[in-house]
Amino acid sequence: MAQSINITELHLPQLEMLKNQLDQEVDSMYVPGKLHDVEHVLIHVGTGYYVEKTAQDQMEKIQPALQKKHAMKQAVMEMMSQKIQQLTALAAAQATAKA
Repeated sequence: MAQSINITELHLPQLEMLKNQLDQEVDSMYVPGKLHDVEHVLIHVGTGYYVEKTAQDQMEKIQPALQKKHAMKQAVMEMMSQKIQQLTALAAAQATAKA
């Protein structure tokens, strides 16, 4: 079961860690290699068992997950930007107050 996280409650270091985790998850969806048959692929389903699938079937399965991860990463990056802007404004206000 997926854990739900309210990114607005996270601090900047936590957002950075979440962004890095999402980067790693997206990177793990790709495996470099060379295909002799670009229409069919073998998918490892565990314990030494493989299933032959068409590349199109696999793309249809992977694309929604990849889009979801990308949207999550964008949301995290936007929240990081907002937090940085808030910290910058706070620092400027504190500097002005001390002057």
